[in-house]
Amino acid sequence: MTNSVPEVSLTGHGVRSTRSASGLQKGAFDGTESDRSRQAGIEVHLITDRNGLPLSLGISGANMHDSLGLEPLVRGIPPIRSHRGPRRRRPAKLHADKGYDYDHLRRWLRSRGIRHRIARKGVESSQRLGRHRWVVERTVSWLAGCRRLHRRYERKAEHFLAFVGIAALRICFRRLTT
Repeated sequence: MTNSVPEVSLTGHGVRSTRSASGLQKGAFDGTESDRSRQAGIEVHLITDRNGLPLSLGISGANMHDSLGLEPLVRGIPPIRSHRGPRRRRPAKLHADKGYDYDHLRRWLRSRGIRHRIARKGVESSQRLGRHRWVVERTVSWLAGCRRLHRRYERKAEHFLAFVGIAALRICFRRLTT
């Protein structure tokens, strides 16, 4: 028996692609800390249901903090059909890692009526959320299995996001047909 209210898991860890056609200047890096902060890359953020099906996808630069992507991801969740009543536009519960431990994000989720379970920095161990996060990590590994996403060949971010969406569509098709 499936629950009509999805439980969403969120993690800030995503697929990082290397610099290729991202349009940034290539140069020799000497390995100092300042050089590492300028390295190009992209990170894929996703929200999944409790079965690992991607509900919302987003991309950002690898040097952008993960917490900045939470609100657009939650807003991007499509309406979900329920057995009774109108379609749900938000999840009932959200699990997130320590990268999203900010009071303004907790208040924002509470104002939208979403119960949150976010690990607190310096207080809780990451192991307790492992029961829920492994589903997201498995979905991220499924995305990493798509060779097209290992290296960014597209100059435009919209094109790369389209390929991430196609990979997510493949995941959904495989999971729903078996």
